[in-house]
This record gives sequence, structure tokens and C-alpha cells, in this order.
Amino acid sequence: MSNAALAVQPVAQALDIHPVAGRIGAEIRGIKLSGNLDAATVEAIQQALVQYKVIFFREQTHLDDQSQEAFAHLLGEPIAHPTVPVRDGTRFLLELDGARGHRANSWHTDVTFVDAYPKASILRSVLSPASGGDTVWANTASAYNDLTPELRALADNLWAVHSNEYDYAARKPDVSVEKLEEYRKVFTSTVYETEHPVVRVHPVSGEKTLLLGHFVKRLKGYSQTDSTQLFNLLQSHVTRLENTVRWRWNTGDVAIWDNRATQHYAVDDYGTQERIVRRVTLKGDVPVGVLGHRSQTTKGL
Repeated sequence: MSNAALAVQPVAQALDIHPVAGRIGAEIRGIKLSGNLDAATVEAIQQALVQYKVIFFREQTHLDDQSQEAFAHLLGEPIAHPTVPVRDGTRFLLELDGARGHRANSWHTDVTFVDAYPKASILRSVLSPASGGDTVWANTASAYNDLTPELRALADNLWAVHSNEYDYAARKPDVSVEKLEEYRKVFTSTVYETEHPVVRVHPVSGEKTLLLGHFVKRLKGYSQTDSTQLFNLLQSHVTRLENTVRWRWNTGDVAIWDNRATQHYAVDDYGTQERIVRRVTLKGDVPVGVLGHRSQTTKGL
């Protein structure tokens, strides 16, 4: 079955779903998120997540840290970030505060520097700026589907080394040197390296997805120059505008994305305005490539 066919499978239960963009993203209305949702609704949300890759819920202002974590437990097993401390009073919740330099303004899939990186992330807007601060997601399954047969054959056999040790200054040019160094020390308190297939098979849908993003350090078996050129070629298919959805945050909004089939980018255009979001991630499985080989962490165990 093709990626295109897999992407349009109907969900099990009728939800009030409103697609936001043509290839990725849908808003779900009429649901109040909590840790007490019934099983049928939870299953419908899970299926919508696989189908639309990222789903949005407006006006969830009733959620606090504890109820966000309780809701996360319904969708999977919450896990803490491997290097960044969780928010005080929580077990799994990561706070991203723009004023402290937490501005993820480069394309990435969360935590791919470990082997079993998160299957999904649940992000809640605590304080949104009056303008700017949008987040953009890209569909890595349709990106693979867009490749020519020749490029697919090449990508199917590529492996990439992912690491949390990368050029922070290049990724965050507007952050002060002091905050940049503080952030780098925390984020790389343990340095990880993991070898992933560039094309992973989605464990639920069976779709083939491009596993790239800014944690890629190099492609195995290629020089740094050739790695960079090949990476840029494949990454450009992921981030084409036609392959993305952009969300304008309001305080209280919640976004959930399938971290196995997306990349995302937090647009850093809100200056000194406050922007605070809090994230819970769910335990994932070890990726399997087209030929059946599994990812492996080689450093940081």
C-alpha cells in the first residue's frame, strides 16, 4: 500500500475534525482534554494523530501541569528528556521559555540522538505572544513519497549519525553568549550518538518516512561534504511549504504530533515578547529501516 493510501485511512470514531493544511495537520473541536477521557475517544485521537500527523485542540485553558501529564498517560508512556531537567513539581514535563533562550528555530524531530526516541509530543501553550511565535510542522511521509524512484532507492540504503552535540550558535544566533553556553552545558551533559536509517518504517501505518533534522551529524560512509549535500537534498523535500502546516498559538492551545512522521520548527520572530510552552513526550520504539535493520545508540549509554 502506498504512503498516499495509508494517509487517508478513516479514524475509528467520528470526531469533529477540521484539516488545517492539505498534507498535514487537523484541528479537533468539541473535546475537553483530561486524564478522564473514555477509551473510544482516546483511540479516535490516536488514529487521527497517525492520519494527520499533528492535531490541534483550542482553548484547553483548564489544563495545568498535572492534568497535562494525566492526559499524556492515556496516549502512551510519558518519559523525561534524557538531559534537560523536568519542571519542578512534575515527573515528565519540560518547560520551554523563550526568555531563557529555549527557541527551537531549526527543523528537527525530537530527541533523535537516542535510539528509541519519543513516538509523540504533547505541547501546551502557557503564555503566547501577541504576534509571532508560530510553530511549523512538516510531513516526513509525504516527503518520502515525493522522491523520485531513484532517490527513494538511494535514501532506503542511507544511515545517519544523530547527536545532541551540534553547532548551537548557528541554530540560535539571537541568543546571548551566556544563555547559549548555559543551554549547551545542560543539553550536552551527556553526549549521545545514534545511528538511524534515513528511511524508517512507521510501526503503526507502515508508511516510509524520512528520518533527518538538525541532530544529523553525518551520513555513514560519506565524506562530510558529500553528507552535507545529500542531507540538504533530502531535507529540502521535507520542508517544502506544500508539505507543512503552520499554527498560530493562543494561550491554552494544545498540539500533539507524531514524532515518528514529522519535523517541526518554532519560528523565532517574537522578539522580547514572552512565550512559554510545556511539553510531555511519550516513549517510542527503536526505528526499523526498509531492509529490517534497527537503529543503535553508539555513545552515551
